[in-house]
Amino acid sequence: MGTESAAGAADSEDERRNVSDAAGFLLLAACATWSLITAAAHGGRPEGILLAVLAVAAGYASGRIFGALLPVTAPAVGALMGVGFTVAAPHTTPGPQPPVPLGHSGAVAALLTLSSGAACCAAWAARGPAPRFALRLSVAGIAGVAAALGSMAGLLASIGVLLYSLAADRTRHRARVLTVFALVAALVTAATWAMAGNVTPGAPSALLEDQLGGHRVLLWHDALALAREHPALGAGPGRFGELSPMAGQSLLPDGKPHSAPLQQAAEQGLIGLALLTAVFCWFLHALRRTQRPTSIALTAGAALTALAVIASVGDALSFAAVTAGAGTLAGIATARPLWDGEGPGGQHVVNRAESTSETEEHSR
Repeated sequence: MGTESAAGAADSEDERRNVSDAAGFLLLAACATWSLITAAAHGGRPEGILLAVLAVAAGYASGRIFGALLPVTAPAVGALMGVGFTVAAPHTTPGPQPPVPLGHSGAVAALLTLSSGAACCAAWAARGPAPRFALRLSVAGIAGVAAALGSMAGLLASIGVLLYSLAADRTRHRARVLTVFALVAALVTAATWAMAGNVTPGAPSALLEDQLGGHRVLLWHDALALAREHPALGAGPGRFGELSPMAGQSLLPDGKPHSAPLQQAAEQGLIGLALLTAVFCWFLHALRRTQRPTSIALTAGAALTALAVIASVGDALSFAAVTAGAGTLAGIATARPLWDGEGPGGQHVVNRAESTSETEEHSR
């Protein structure tokens, strides 16, 4: 009777997990549809949003597949690929060069942060102290790459993800921690909007403006003005560059306000901003429901939250490699490994009662 009850609970958990996946892909479909609606209403170029949505969906699906087949190798290879993309990207070579676009600096920090999260997830999935130590040591190498490329945000985020991952195994209430992650992202977004609206106190605002750059804050002012002018449908996807007075005055104009929430609000209205927020919350909800260990779920959550913070003050989500990497990391962290090892030679995970008991313990 106990085994049958546990099996029934496991089946119920699988159903809730499938519903969560379906809801997430419906959210992504809504993001794509809304970009087409706003483009039809005010003109614009929705291709960037469509590409980002496709990258997230493809990354999440591939992460679920490879995370189930290769729970250690998949995140380790993902981390290596993230570093490779970062080093091979243009405008990342250190030394004398023209000013680096704000977008590229945000993408560098985002990719290195996701790579650190993937390496830490691989470390928790590995067996034995030696491979775990080697994988965590690789995060120090990723931080070194960030320092070599001059990405202070990438350096701090990589070290932060590593330090939190080391402590994540002691956490027993993942829902509370993931709620804190959501609040952190919300507070950073609120601070960004406060700076854009000139409502922050003088001294803190001046300090943050010195760190972020005055031109970026002026771009935020223009984005907030467009959001107030077009609160429902926005000004149209991809139209910020042609409507913002400050966007054309940059030495290297890219037509971006360098803040994902402000860009969504300016170009796609409050509904577009709500959809972006819902996708992030879906990621956190999927990590809460996953049957993977809490250490893996919270490590991925920390990396995704760091990405959300970077995207709030930079132009990280405009790069397909970043959005695909975010989806892949979330997929790997929510995949259920088919084997206890790295292949069919390992012990097959068939004890659904133990898996269900672990999930119920994490949910409490």
